[in-house]
Amino acid sequence: MTNRSEAATPMTTPSTISGQTAELRFPARFLFGAATASYQIEGAVDADGRSPSIWDTFSHTPGTTANGDTGDVADDHYHRYREDVELMASLGLGAYRFSLAWPRLQPAGRGPLNPKGVDFYSRLVEALLERGIEPCATLYHWDLPQSLQDGGGWPARETALRFADYAARVHEALADRVGHWITLNEPLCSSLLGYAAGVHAPGIRDDGAALRAVHHLLLGHGLALAAVREQGSASRVGITLNLSPVSAASESGPDREAARRIDGLANRLFLDPVLAGRYPDDVVADVAAVSDFAHVLDGDLAQIAGDLDLLGINYYFSQVVRAGAGASDAPSPWIAGRDVEFVDRGLPRTAMGWEIDADGLHDILVRVRRDYPRVPAIYITENGAAFPDAPAADGTVPDPDRIAYLDAHLRAALRAMADGVDLRGYFVWSLLDNFEWAHGYSKRFGIVHVDYETQARTPKQSAAWYADVIRRQQAGSSESARH
Repeated sequence: MTNRSEAATPMTTPSTISGQTAELRFPARFLFGAATASYQIEGAVDADGRSPSIWDTFSHTPGTTANGDTGDVADDHYHRYREDVELMASLGLGAYRFSLAWPRLQPAGRGPLNPKGVDFYSRLVEALLERGIEPCATLYHWDLPQSLQDGGGWPARETALRFADYAARVHEALADRVGHWITLNEPLCSSLLGYAAGVHAPGIRDDGAALRAVHHLLLGHGLALAAVREQGSASRVGITLNLSPVSAASESGPDREAARRIDGLANRLFLDPVLAGRYPDDVVADVAAVSDFAHVLDGDLAQIAGDLDLLGINYYFSQVVRAGAGASDAPSPWIAGRDVEFVDRGLPRTAMGWEIDADGLHDILVRVRRDYPRVPAIYITENGAAFPDAPAADGTVPDPDRIAYLDAHLRAALRAMADGVDLRGYFVWSLLDNFEWAHGYSKRFGIVHVDYETQARTPKQSAAWYADVIRRQQAGSSESARH
């Protein structure tokens, strides 16, 4: 979930919010949830037959993560999932988006599923359903079995075939209880950050490999979508893309050209294949020196563009760029944009160094609806912010900046709905403080604080605020029903 400077000096939003939740009114069936990812929270990396993933390997490689942190223990969710489900229930969550660990379910990346892995997710799903929480499963959130990386990883076409087989087996095991499925989370990060910039697992810097990874991730999505549909279930299936508006710092030709190139790599390289069955001609031309796209075979794009039931959008920031004023941060994922500078607009920033721009959420939602006639129902599958939260003397965890952030973004979502966007749900990132990839445990995104020494969970003030938003929606829906 990153593509620009993460070393920027953190600046928080102004402390606000008092009695504003009453103004947030969503449709009665709007789904409010929270999201997590397997490697970030589960721990138990060698328990019950789980095999190493690329993130196990990467995080154990010196110099790759802050403080040498790993996901070995993380939030110990594998052993504490019931406690976490009770937390969700206490907040009134209508849904929980979690990811399934491929190396826990299919340790070799092929063949029969690991019964103990299936049993864990079955118990999690059943606990959610018992508490009235809709389980929303993501099949892949970056933890590729290391054995598949050893065989070529996502740059290899075989990995897409393996993913489709994995998806079919897992769906068959859980579809009787799980109705919402996401194939991939943020293929941009898996490909461009993992294989071009090398700042995410598997830590490779090879632009040609990154572009092959883009295609084979999307092909894996298309094949998995078809495999799930062949089972004849009522499952609703989609993909999650991380998107961000990109605009030029000025109306000059070079600045507008810079914005076109970054927008092509950040957004259209993924949206166009999934929703229009094509790669953008200008992006293909931009990267021609690196790849001739010979890895794209006849029929692939039609496979990728299978009809979706939903599109997940993860949003964290917008970007303004200019040309000729310096290079983007190195190592950079922007294969055709390394001469582009990302402009500091002086906006407040999160602890990740990301500028806070709630209007950008409205803009990207409206843009997707406008530019892609085939877009299905949309869910905001991740939105949230890291701030340096710490418990106060009285044991509470004040986080007014996060409350301000969430409030502003929910309002932006409402504006997008008023402008015709078919938005069905919102998942805050994240339920728990967790292992934040290369940042280790140095960044806290959770609405629930986790003491990593004791594993104690403490809901932050933002959790109470979010619970109140949900409660007011439910109360409003009940009142409407009476009339």
